[in-house]
Amino acid sequence: MAAAVAAGKWSLGACQLGDGGSQRAVRSSAARPHFVEGSIVRVLMENFLTYDTCEVRPGPNLNMIVGANGTGKSSIVCAICLGLAGKPSFIGRADKVGLFVKQGCLKGVVEVELAKTPDNIIITREIQVVNNTSTWFINRKPTTLKTVEEQIAALNIQVDNLCQFLPQDRVGEFAKLSKIELLEATEKSVGPPEMYQFHCELKNFREKERELENLFRDKTNSLEKMKQRLERYKQDVERYHERKRHLDLIEMLERKRPWVEYENVRQQHEEVKQSRDQAKEELKSLKEMQLPVKKKIQETEEYFKSLDTKIRDKAAEIKDISRKCKQKQDALEMKDKQIEEIHQALRMKKDEEMDRQVKIHNTQKMIEEWKNELSTMAVSANLQPQTDAVNNELKKLQEERANIDSDISDLTAEKMSKKRQEKRITDRLGQLNNIMNMKEENLKGKFRDTHSALMWLRNNKDKFKKKVCEPMMLEMRGHQKLKVNAVCAPAESCAESLPSRPIEELHRYGFFSYLRELFDAPHPVMSYLCSQYHVHDVPVGTEKTRIMMERVIQETKLRQIYTAEEKYIVKVSAYTNLTFSTNTSLREAQFLTSSVDTYERRQLENDQRDINNTLKSLDMHLTTLFERQKHLEHRDNELRQQKKELLERGNRRRQLESKICVKSDSLRQLEEDAINLEEEYQQANVKIKEINTQKARLVTELMHDIKNCISLNILKADLVLQSTTVAAEKNRLESECNEGSVQLRAAEQRFCELDERKRLLTENCKELLKKAQQICKLSPDQRLPKEFQTAFQALPTTLEEIDAFLNEEKTRASCFTGLNASVVEEYNKQIEEIQQLTEYLEEKKKELDNYKQNISQVKERWLNPLKKLIEQINGKFSKFFSSMQCVGEVDLHVENEEEYDKYGIRIRVKFHRSTELRELTPYHQSGGEKSVSTMLYLMALQELNRCPFRVVDEINQGMDPMNERRVFEMVVKTACKESTSQYFFITPKLLQNLTYNDKMTVLFVYNGPFMLEANKWNLKSFCRRRRRLGRMDEQ
Repeated sequence: MAAAVAAGKWSLGACQLGDGGSQRAVRSSAARPHFVEGSIVRVLMENFLTYDTCEVRPGPNLNMIVGANGTGKSSIVCAICLGLAGKPSFIGRADKVGLFVKQGCLKGVVEVELAKTPDNIIITREIQVVNNTSTWFINRKPTTLKTVEEQIAALNIQVDNLCQFLPQDRVGEFAKLSKIELLEATEKSVGPPEMYQFHCELKNFREKERELENLFRDKTNSLEKMKQRLERYKQDVERYHERKRHLDLIEMLERKRPWVEYENVRQQHEEVKQSRDQAKEELKSLKEMQLPVKKKIQETEEYFKSLDTKIRDKAAEIKDISRKCKQKQDALEMKDKQIEEIHQALRMKKDEEMDRQVKIHNTQKMIEEWKNELSTMAVSANLQPQTDAVNNELKKLQEERANIDSDISDLTAEKMSKKRQEKRITDRLGQLNNIMNMKEENLKGKFRDTHSALMWLRNNKDKFKKKVCEPMMLEMRGHQKLKVNAVCAPAESCAESLPSRPIEELHRYGFFSYLRELFDAPHPVMSYLCSQYHVHDVPVGTEKTRIMMERVIQETKLRQIYTAEEKYIVKVSAYTNLTFSTNTSLREAQFLTSSVDTYERRQLENDQRDINNTLKSLDMHLTTLFERQKHLEHRDNELRQQKKELLERGNRRRQLESKICVKSDSLRQLEEDAINLEEEYQQANVKIKEINTQKARLVTELMHDIKNCISLNILKADLVLQSTTVAAEKNRLESECNEGSVQLRAAEQRFCELDERKRLLTENCKELLKKAQQICKLSPDQRLPKEFQTAFQALPTTLEEIDAFLNEEKTRASCFTGLNASVVEEYNKQIEEIQQLTEYLEEKKKELDNYKQNISQVKERWLNPLKKLIEQINGKFSKFFSSMQCVGEVDLHVENEEEYDKYGIRIRVKFHRSTELRELTPYHQSGGEKSVSTMLYLMALQELNRCPFRVVDEINQGMDPMNERRVFEMVVKTACKESTSQYFFITPKLLQNLTYNDKMTVLFVYNGPFMLEANKWNLKSFCRRRRRLGRMDEQ
């Protein structure tokens, strides 16, 4: 490669700063090269991607940037894109500009100098990493992104156009461009400035034309529909006017009707007023005729009242005398009762004497019988020894029963005490069982198989030879197919193993106990834990232990330590003998949150068994005592019966003697209580005689009172007759007066009715007049206008005729249903809208014609130059393909001449003679064929291009050596012509013996740890050394 460069009269220069550097081939000619306006003169990068500081000065024609992968070739492409206001998405590497700053730096700088007359433009972009922003400068002066974009657009630089700027990461996208996108990119790249503008105008004009055509078509259809609706509305309007005439006539009839009603009611009011005045005169004459009769009735009523008063007085006197007579009669009846009571008392004395005689006889007979029994009764033997023996046995029996009762009471009290104690134990066991149930439920929720195995164990403990502690058990595979972990306790118990040192030695480190002392467990479980986990030798410390943990580990040499919150495990390395520890936080308690005191539970169960045994023994003893008590009670009853019989045998004689004595006393008393009946008879006669004398005096007084009562009744009867005569006269007068009153009330009622009717008619007249005025919209003091009077004359005059005519008109009007004033409004509105729409369509027709004319003009100005441009591209593209013994064509693809947004450029290629021309797509061609097609299309654009430079990054990667050589020669030949734009060709490698041109510039990019620093780079010394080495080689 060096030889090739030397042969081409190139000298090598290099610049290397930081991690990356570049070498630039410089022409020996001192003449300043000519740059097309807008081409790149210089690129400066600071803290950008792989570069600390690097400046690149490309040539005006073809620039070959060569370097191994990863040296920073594409970084130069990124710098050009971002420095010329390109977006990160154009490059396809990252989405944020801050990611292009070198790692570890906060700011990066990209500076691009563009050729322009009279002075070049220097665009600087400072990229901030912190907030992902950029600061822009033009010629070292701050500016805005918009100003930079305007300057770049003025120079026709399009870094977002793949036909001008094709980065490495977007090479594959060129083949994916649609025909439409390729046309637009080509127009922007090589077409005149106005070509793409004309194309956009055509698309906009066509879009507007389509919109106007659709609008014109829709509005025309709407106009036809509106005209059809107008015809329908016309018939409805005619029917509406016909209905309006009927409604106007109905309105006039409804206006006249209240006036006719008012006139009819007013006439009725006048007639009723005359009738009311006549009734008023009749009422006045009837009232004058009633006055004498009422006066006579009043006098008769006063005389009747005086007679009634006299009758009431006589009735009071008669009542008083009758009351006295009644008292006398009651007194006589009382005397009769007294006489009867005397006779009754006498009869009772007689009966009493007879009963006394019967009792005396019976008593004498009873005494005689007892004396006979006493005389026949022999003297009884001495029964005292037998009675004493029975009493002694009864006394012993009672003492024994008392002892048994005392024993039963004591045993019962003791039994109740044991039952209370048993209840307390049962309650406490229930509490402990509840805790166990909670633990079992917790076990069931977390380890269902273990819980099922636990239930099976409890039901099958008899199948094990030794004790199995819950819930630890051997792995069982029974019919339940449960699988749980189980362990065996050590054969030799370790539960009582002593710790390696007493806990007192560890108190100074904050330890207070060993782990074994902090919980209880069955002896086999504790033995296993001590054997397996050495819980007897694991100390538990406090916060003090945690604070001085390093000292504890160094001094105590403990292997496992617990504190309140952490667990420490200390290990010694087997290789270095160094001690290291790990600590883990203790988890929250899960299974031992509810603990059960097993010692207490066993003690309670033992106590419960002892109490149950004691209760059984007490029940047996009580049963024996109850049976003995029952036997003694039976024997007691037998002894008492014997004692009773003995006592009865000894007391019978004394009882008979006592009874005879008592009855003899009773007999003497009866004989002393004898009654004198003669004397009783005499006393009764004296009392009866005295009572009869009193009765005679009462009868005399009673006869006198009866005579007075009779005379008073006669006087009262006379007064009653007089009162009856007066009442009859009064009734006759009242009857006559009532007849007059009936006529008077009838006259009053008729007058009131007529007066009320007159009042109602007056109010009705006012209401009807007000209603009629309101219907005609008249004020209260306004008379009926002439036009209403004239209109009313042509209408019927009676209510019946008006109602009939009104019903007829309403019936006619009701035939016109569904019509209202909106029909006329809608009709007029439709006429107005049709007129407006017609005018609108005329305007849109003119506008559409204008658009069609504009489209025709712009199309002619756009399509003809476009066809010529595509013909030129096709000529060059076909020529390039022909030189490679392949076929390639470029044409304008048109689906519909009027659809300008569907126009596109179609590239068709053929790389083998046996195949047909096929359109370039992402799928039909291979990667190398797509690269060749893309490169040749870009070369075809090169001579036609109006853009100042073009960048192609590593497009030759998929080409075979033959195609790569051919393409390279075409690139050199095309890009090194006069008046062509600047060209950047980036590649990691070059084939040997390639053809070069004097106008080429080759930039070598190196990267490595032995690169020279920037201040040691001296291009002239490098050239002198190279010439000296050349001379030495010649010698």
